[in-house]
Amino acid sequence: MKTTARVLLYSDDRTTREQVRLALGKRLAADLPELDVYEVATQPVVLQAMDAGGIDLVILDGEATPSGGIGLCHQLKNEITDCPPVLLLVARVADAWLATWSEADAITPFPVDPVRLPAAAADLLRARLAAEATA
Repeated sequence: MKTTARVLLYSDDRTTREQVRLALGKRLAADLPELDVYEVATQPVVLQAMDAGGIDLVILDGEATPSGGIGLCHQLKNEITDCPPVLLLVARVADAWLATWSEADAITPFPVDPVRLPAAAADLLRARLAAEATA
């Protein structure tokens, strides 16, 4: 098993990034590796990090500006082969259909829900690591 799981966290708002990081903690569950959260605030840095590889989970802020996480998710899913799972933070229930269009693997509400966010992240990370182990 990996000793750390690399999480790419994108939001233009440092307060949102801090809330997500605090909700995630150091480890999501006993059966998962410790988290290495890489926080970014701009779309170009997201693309650089994804091109560099080594990302196990992506968390995108759907409300980020000027480049929102929903459109960015759609771009990643369509441009990156074997894109890691993407968890989208959405502020409005009405945005759920956009998350489906974006091909997000899961959505969670914003403001950050300290129970739902880590649970969704753990499910996605478990599935990703299991797929890597069998590949």
